[in-house]
Amino acid sequence: MSSAADAEPSAAIAIRGARVHNLRNVDLDVPRHRLVVLTGVSGSGKSSLAFDTIFAEGQRRYIECLSSYARQFLDQLERPDVDQIDGLPPTVAIDQRAGQSSPRSTVGTLTEINDYLRLMYSRLGAPHCPNCGLPIHSQTPEQMAATVMAFPPGRRLMVLAPLVRAKKGAHAEVFQAIRRAGLIRARVDGEVVEVADEPPKLAKTKNHSIDAVVDRLVIREGIGPRLAESLNMALKLSEGLVTITAEVDGAWQDHLLSIHLACPGCGTSLPTLEPRAFSFNSPQGACPTCEGLGIVPDGSIEGEGDDDEIPCPDCQGSRLRPETRSVRIDGRSIDQVFDMAIDEASGFFERLRFAEADQAVATPLLREIQGRISFMSNVGLGYLALGRGSRTLSGGELQRVRLATQLGSGLVGVCYVLDEPTTGLHPRDTGRLLAGLRDLEAQGNSVLVVEHDEAVIRAADWIVDIGPGAGPDGGTIVDSGTPDHIASSSVSITGRYLRGDVPTTRRQTERLGQTPGWITIRGASVHNLKGDEARIPLGTLTCVTGVSGSGKSTLVHDVLARGFRRRDRPSARELPGLGQIEGWEPLTALIEVDQSPIGRTPRSTPATFTGVFDQIRRVFATTREARMRGYGAPRFSFNVKGGHCETCEGQGRRRIPMQFLPDLFVVCEECQGKRFNRQTLEVLFKDKSIGDVLNLRVDEARAFFDAQPRVLPGLIALHDVGLGYLTLGQSSTTLSGGEAQRVKLAAQLGRPTFGKNLYILDEPTTGLHFADIDRLLAILHRLADQGETLVVIEHNLDVIATADWVIDLGPDAGGNGGRIVAMGPPDAIAKSPESLTGRYLNDRPPK
Repeated sequence: MSSAADAEPSAAIAIRGARVHNLRNVDLDVPRHRLVVLTGVSGSGKSSLAFDTIFAEGQRRYIECLSSYARQFLDQLERPDVDQIDGLPPTVAIDQRAGQSSPRSTVGTLTEINDYLRLMYSRLGAPHCPNCGLPIHSQTPEQMAATVMAFPPGRRLMVLAPLVRAKKGAHAEVFQAIRRAGLIRARVDGEVVEVADEPPKLAKTKNHSIDAVVDRLVIREGIGPRLAESLNMALKLSEGLVTITAEVDGAWQDHLLSIHLACPGCGTSLPTLEPRAFSFNSPQGACPTCEGLGIVPDGSIEGEGDDDEIPCPDCQGSRLRPETRSVRIDGRSIDQVFDMAIDEASGFFERLRFAEADQAVATPLLREIQGRISFMSNVGLGYLALGRGSRTLSGGELQRVRLATQLGSGLVGVCYVLDEPTTGLHPRDTGRLLAGLRDLEAQGNSVLVVEHDEAVIRAADWIVDIGPGAGPDGGTIVDSGTPDHIASSSVSITGRYLRGDVPTTRRQTERLGQTPGWITIRGASVHNLKGDEARIPLGTLTCVTGVSGSGKSTLVHDVLARGFRRRDRPSARELPGLGQIEGWEPLTALIEVDQSPIGRTPRSTPATFTGVFDQIRRVFATTREARMRGYGAPRFSFNVKGGHCETCEGQGRRRIPMQFLPDLFVVCEECQGKRFNRQTLEVLFKDKSIGDVLNLRVDEARAFFDAQPRVLPGLIALHDVGLGYLTLGQSSTTLSGGEAQRVKLAAQLGRPTFGKNLYILDEPTTGLHFADIDRLLAILHRLADQGETLVVIEHNLDVIATADWVIDLGPDAGGNGGRIVAMGPPDAIAKSPESLTGRYLNDRPPK
């Protein structure tokens, strides 16, 4: 085994005696200021070392430096089970967990671009009337005088006080007010008339405009005092408005000036421009109808899910008030900038030019905005809009948004810990991600990445291979060193794959030729889709591929899945862009297996989600002790009063609110994390309490319940998807996106199915080592062999190569994507000259 300490004698994170979770007294030196990849099979201990040991200890040391308010909780914080860590810099974790679930969170708010935009629009924006669209300007009397004196010498002009703007009536009282002010002339409907003796008679049924003529001047030296006096009088008469009309080439041209933000045409007033007026999270800026959410309930249909929400009819989904949307920079309102894709916004800001007087404000704001936008493009997110809700982002996209934020933060001397940042990335985009990681390193930081992508592993400075197996069969450092060292290692499973010693036979099936029919999608135009026809064979494994942002999720989730959910709901309104979908009549149900969390609290676990725990509770209820005490199955639920621990209410942990940090969870001191009260824990099955069973790993539970036929199917399914290392009671909040997806897949495998179903999976290889992908492929092919129809969004070339059918979208992202570049079996895709995916399939070494 190579030594990081030897390679970097004075710059290593020295870990001694790490025993968190399944780590077995690990000793390791990790080079600092380098790109280090931790790899190994699922459950081998990568996250335990990276996040639960290195990051957790860094966070604990940070909290130690805080105020006494924070330190009073330190005794309750669970310190990582490690003897010693030396050379550990401050740590920052960038993972794939949803974190902010607020519907108000967007790409712009996450990256802080919105903050700079709000400041820019409040200081440099040009307000317009939200009703009639006329420009609105606000000036002090001194600024007005300077504007007038800028006219060339000799220019004739009049100072007018606008009193009536296009209103019906005779307006006799207006002429009386002009005479009381000591003035003798007025401009009525564009013509100057005398009003001292007999005011003009106006038709009551017509619109009229009336201005009092305050003064007539010729621009020359020495008129400044007279001009100032005339301006003040006009402003007083018209309550803050003045019209300067100047003679140019024999014609008179009006220039309206105002001390207020009020429309000169219709009188609509605007509030003072402040940054909060441009925030949809502030009452001053949020649309009052949708309260800044951009969506409202759709009362036309009944049901659950996002089908019940439509864009707000008042703000058209922009989230902002009309007054806010009327302020423009270079002709664009702030909500129009929110709607721009990152790459489009980059061009917009590069073209922006401001007056010299505004440069002091504009320059630093543009620098911050352009820097963050550049970082977003560099990590392959140029297709995302600034206003895109964070809840709609995949785990990989969310992590890369956070990565872009860190790239723009300028932190130095930090250890960044990342969890599979290549998730959701096409092979073409991996190089751009690596460039972003190298930028972090070049700024003087250490970059520690949990990763399985072959390109990232080969590009690393140092590799730590953990294993050799999962759970208790892992937790050791199999080998560590440079990529060349790992590739030549005789003990590393990763090394065997890197040097091509593990053959992967492409599975050739006859399913495509035996398909009972096809799903056909025509004319879909949601988001960036261009309406091309997509065909999906029934009873097969179909992969939908393409670069990030090419339209894969839109086609599969927003068109196919959404249309399927609505096909049996005649009351549902027609949604624009879905097109026509035919041929899905043989399918009974839709089963979506995505990466969203299986629950957001410790109450949700793999056992409860898959239904295994329901059967386990019934087993405990049939024991002799339970029958004697009168305990039924509900007694053994940690969500029911009477059986669970009242101190933690069955969660096994207590939440400690931290006003300046995310809430902390600590082990309940009453039940020691077992979730149940003493009386419930006294009931034993095979010498274990219900709390003990929740601490069993899936593979241990299979042996423990080997004689319980109702419990076994769910446990076998969890094992088959590669999750045998999870404990039955592991909190859903600790699962990665890939693990959550495989728990959902296991839940389906463990249940009896009726009819033929449509399975939709979104990157099921997330979190999987080379060795785990073979196991996943066996499950997917087993389902297809049973006649199920599987549609899988995937970038992994091994999965794509073994599919029956491929739909490749592109050719690029955003507006340059949305077309079906190629469609057919993998071999046909590999031969397509237009397909980027085909190019990588073709270059893929034979296995």
